[in-house]
Amino acid sequence: MTTPAEFMLRSGLQSAEESATWTALTGGVSSDLWRVDLPGRSLCVKRALPTLRVGEKWQAPVTRNAVEYAWLTFAARHRRGNVPRLLAHDPEAGYFAMEFLPHPVWKTELMAGRVDPAVAAAVGNVLGELHRMSTRESGLATEFANDANFAALRLEPYFTTAARRHPQVARQLVALADRTAATHLALVHGDISPKNILVGRAGPVFLDAECAVFGDPAFDLAFCLTHLALKMLVRPDRADDLRAAADSLLAAHASQIDWESVAAFDHRVTTLVPALLLARVDGASPVEYLTDVSRTAVRKVAIGMLLAPVSSTHRLFDRWRADIKVSHRC
Repeated sequence: MTTPAEFMLRSGLQSAEESATWTALTGGVSSDLWRVDLPGRSLCVKRALPTLRVGEKWQAPVTRNAVEYAWLTFAARHRRGNVPRLLAHDPEAGYFAMEFLPHPVWKTELMAGRVDPAVAAAVGNVLGELHRMSTRESGLATEFANDANFAALRLEPYFTTAARRHPQVARQLVALADRTAATHLALVHGDISPKNILVGRAGPVFLDAECAVFGDPAFDLAFCLTHLALKMLVRPDRADDLRAAADSLLAAHASQIDWESVAAFDHRVTTLVPALLLARVDGASPVEYLTDVSRTAVRKVAIGMLLAPVSSTHRLFDRWRADIKVSHRC
């Protein structure tokens, strides 16, 4: 097995005469990530893990490292400043290297109460442009036919696990998973979470595209909106700003949609969000920052919306705001 140090030497990123300081970076469950400090420069090295660091046994193909590298390569063709600069790749060993960027993480900003709807709008605009450009670029559907990878990393651990734990909405969850698997419209990042977005001076910088697939771009929006909704439970004092951020994200992304109607796209987002809310408390990888009271509230509201769906994302957030307040009082 190739060691990280061997990868650095083989790729030419480090000479045999140079010393390096390796610092493990935290926050991810699916990969090893290091900051490597060399004389006069710093970079990041990433290696996918065969078994993810979660409570349940969750295995996934390490080829997702190459999937992420390919998505970052695609994104750099269209939005060079919104992804890290790639430095080296060894697909057989499962490593790649990229520049180290010291920008703040969007999740950290949100959790601290620093909620700027303009940041959310920039995320929606860049993501929407990447979705739109992917519908025009020939060959991507074949290059990113990563359906098995996406199922192993998203559909099974999120939808299938939540369905097993909540049989009263299992039919709805399975139907949403099947619909998502069968939809192939654009290149999907697959992990648009605030923890995977840096707030750069020139706009958002996207990371961690291990789940990328040519599939349903509504999944990306629903995934991000789910995290903004959950942050309202942690920062109720910033709930209005978080709602404004969600609206800004949606509006900016909608301005880029031309591959289908905005209404059709919004419908799929609206139906996916409750499923993902439930998955983030009772799937294989629950968010770490909710209390038991908050988790109970999420279950109640998400199941209610799965059984009685709303008609749009705007109405979904209206109902979410109202229902989580009621659930917390109960």
